[in-house]
Amino acid sequence: MVKRDHEPPEYLSPRASGILLPISALPGAHGIGDIGPVALRWLEFLHESGQKLWQILPIHPTGYGNSPYQSTSAMAYNPLLISLEQLAYDGLLSRADFTDYPQTSPDCVEYERLIPVREKLLRKAAEKFLKNGRLSGYDRFLRGQPWLENYALFEVIGGQFPGRPWSEWPEALRRREADSLEKVRRELALELDIVKVKQYFFHNQWQWLRKRARQLSIKIIGDMPIFVAHHSADVWSNPELFDLREDGMPRVVAGVPPDYFSETGQRWGNPLYRWEKHAETHYAWWAERLRCAMDLYDVVRIDHFRAFADYWEIPAAEKTAIRGTWRDGPGLNFFSELRERLGELPIVAEDLGILSDAAVKLREQLGSPGLRILLFAFDGDDPKSPFLPENYIENCVAYTGTHDNDTIVGTFSEDSSGKLRWMLLKKYLPTTCADFQFPKNLLYWLACSPARWVIFPMQDILGLDSLARTNTPGSPENNWKWKLQGDELTAEIRILLCQLGLR
Repeated sequence: MVKRDHEPPEYLSPRASGILLPISALPGAHGIGDIGPVALRWLEFLHESGQKLWQILPIHPTGYGNSPYQSTSAMAYNPLLISLEQLAYDGLLSRADFTDYPQTSPDCVEYERLIPVREKLLRKAAEKFLKNGRLSGYDRFLRGQPWLENYALFEVIGGQFPGRPWSEWPEALRRREADSLEKVRRELALELDIVKVKQYFFHNQWQWLRKRARQLSIKIIGDMPIFVAHHSADVWSNPELFDLREDGMPRVVAGVPPDYFSETGQRWGNPLYRWEKHAETHYAWWAERLRCAMDLYDVVRIDHFRAFADYWEIPAAEKTAIRGTWRDGPGLNFFSELRERLGELPIVAEDLGILSDAAVKLREQLGSPGLRILLFAFDGDDPKSPFLPENYIENCVAYTGTHDNDTIVGTFSEDSSGKLRWMLLKKYLPTTCADFQFPKNLLYWLACSPARWVIFPMQDILGLDSLARTNTPGSPENNWKWKLQGDELTAEIRILLCQLGLR
């Protein structure tokens, strides 16, 4: 069914505002935010502040650079986000287990220091859980996650060959020969069980978080990258679904061509899908991926949505994205098949950048909301810019910026581009904002737009500068590390959010 673009879908009701904040950025007591009591307190804060939405980043196991967009699984959960505090409440850890826990920065996630100690504690909790006997809930969890066996095998085998992608494993394991996998199951049974139990810990804690969010009428918006990492359980266990060479390496990779943002384009390096093979299975792998996402979130934001219409194919041997070819994506048939399997698909389409007519048409046919980014309105002098709040349609989700953008304060810094944006801001900001308070007036301006949903990155609510960026695309350093400090959630911030809350 084709919908009119200006009609917001039912899942975009009621009109609401919320906060973009990664789980890892919550002010956790153990160096990184998690999904235990600290997340429950965050939900209470959102509720008390009149907010109805919480957008997070992908919660899957992180790979290179701790990026949530380069995961070792598109369906598994990130053990780093499991609450150690909750495991202690459950009797699986003791106070003595935390004696040697490192002191960490209050405003920065120090992954290198945290990962070893957290892995040690999670293993201890998992071993105690297994020693105490299997629970019926655990057995139900195992039966309900068909992806889990392959993920556990991938993690355990990978642990035997640290630092090596699966395409460099011994041939029998790379090709998933039955005898070799059975040997792993037999000789490394405990390791497989520990991987599975950690996934169960996350699953249990997340169910409590979702339940509390529903009680407080807060919707959780998840984030799904359209492409997956080459070194992932998904590609290793389903090589026929990806465009790979005989040796398991990608033949072609994902990215975007040169544009006004980059003279060489962006070469992401993710393997591309063999869409014809997915169609032969009626998109079974995608159906399972979306089912998992819909079990976790109320609404799913799909990153780089345009690739369902058309995508940039780059030969893997190329070092940049300059030499590539546009290919057709699966289009409307993909979504029609998935709707038959899953029912309504509550998705938000990340439709930023230069879009083809086919990509625009596909989003309009689905009726899915796209994005509007306020900061993009000041990249040029155009009163008809779709990023100026007065030009928004109702069927969209509006942001000051995304996790890939600078903060408001950083964007309007003292360099030449920042000064130019100041001039444009003064030109386009409504005259009713005479009592100018930067950056608050930009937040109010966005809140007054026609957008059905408005989401503010927490850094912009706090008025932080570029040092608080979540991610700087193209830069491998200091990403995904910013962390909220508990004392920043003041009464003044709560009042500001109440004023910004949409009615």
